[in-house]
Amino acid sequence: MAHDAPGVVHWHEPKPGQRAGLGKFGRVKMPYDIFMEEEGIPCFRGIGCSKVQDLPRARWERKGGAGTFIQLHGTEGKWGCFVVEVPGAGALNPERHIFEEIYYVVEGRGTTEVWIEGDSKRHIFEWQAGSLFSIPMNAWFRIVNASSSPALLLGGNTCPPVLNLINNRRAIFENDFVFHDRFSGADDFYQYKDEIEPDPVRGLAMRRTNFIPDVANCDLPLDNRRSPGARRIEPFMTKNAFYLWVGQYVNGRYSKAHGHGSAAVLICIKGKGYTHTWPTEASINPWKNGKADTVKRIEYEPVGMVTAAPGGNEWFHQHFGVSREPLRLMAWYGPHAPGRTAGVPGEKLTDRGAIDIDEGGCAIPYSMEDPHVRAEFEAKLKANGLVTAMDPHWYEPGVKTESAGNT
Repeated sequence: MAHDAPGVVHWHEPKPGQRAGLGKFGRVKMPYDIFMEEEGIPCFRGIGCSKVQDLPRARWERKGGAGTFIQLHGTEGKWGCFVVEVPGAGALNPERHIFEEIYYVVEGRGTTEVWIEGDSKRHIFEWQAGSLFSIPMNAWFRIVNASSSPALLLGGNTCPPVLNLINNRRAIFENDFVFHDRFSGADDFYQYKDEIEPDPVRGLAMRRTNFIPDVANCDLPLDNRRSPGARRIEPFMTKNAFYLWVGQYVNGRYSKAHGHGSAAVLICIKGKGYTHTWPTEASINPWKNGKADTVKRIEYEPVGMVTAAPGGNEWFHQHFGVSREPLRLMAWYGPHAPGRTAGVPGEKLTDRGAIDIDEGGCAIPYSMEDPHVRAEFEAKLKANGLVTAMDPHWYEPGVKTESAGNT
């Protein structure tokens, strides 16, 4: 066997009683990690931020604006996120790509042009702060700022799993395949549609629309799963696998804690609040059981973000609104929608996040939660001159809030 030389390391068979390999090693950079570095803009990593407007941005040559990547813990390799600034009275570069992409307008107003390669017809729609829209897979698009001040957009996409699998940028950014099934070319393609239908997987409220003019104030149907009176909608956009929902809590109420794995990121689009998240192995009562140090907490306002499960495994998380405005959150999952995970087709699944743990789910009923949760929430409300709308009866053992009414 050749001896190791400078710059060349040969594999050596382990000696008797030893294991092959290093045993401990550093996690390698995936193609998407290298891509982010080579784009030349900052990358924010953490459990969240109070508002994306404050993240540092740098010139983004490929897009023609300024931006920063946002890779919250637990989303690595699952889906991508970024903030991009459109120059005042300017536009971003035209682009297309073999991955899905959605945009939420943080600041500004303008238009987006979308078209198919070789087609002279362009779909043009106007957007403003609070608008949400989706770009069809591999369609050409250009984002134009209608104001003299910079516009700021938050983007989410499925680039990481696609790039990590294909690992060829030309195949992703210079591919001329047209997805006619995702971009019909109909004149009303970007017309807001407010009809509600049940999500075909879990039966939750869903809207098929590729554009929402003001997602921060649009109508939300009653849901009741996270807390009494809570409202929620799932936008289904350009036939994406990228999953998201928009929800709002009654002022003075908060969500039950519930647990699941990584992927979901909560984005505050109205009101102010905070989130607790902690590993399920720390028990349902981490403060009471001396494990408060495992709880991660972040406060946010529009447009702040927090990852629901930053550790990769199952984490509990719970959301609280403490302002005079109701707390409205948008959740982005990438292509990791609940109920759409890999498994045997037809296998019966349970919507565990909506069912209390004493009934086989993973939601912590108010009667079983750590006493610290209620005490902190009421203290925060009082400090802001507000009062709780939580019924004391809900904290009694055996009480189910599903029967608590809708107001």
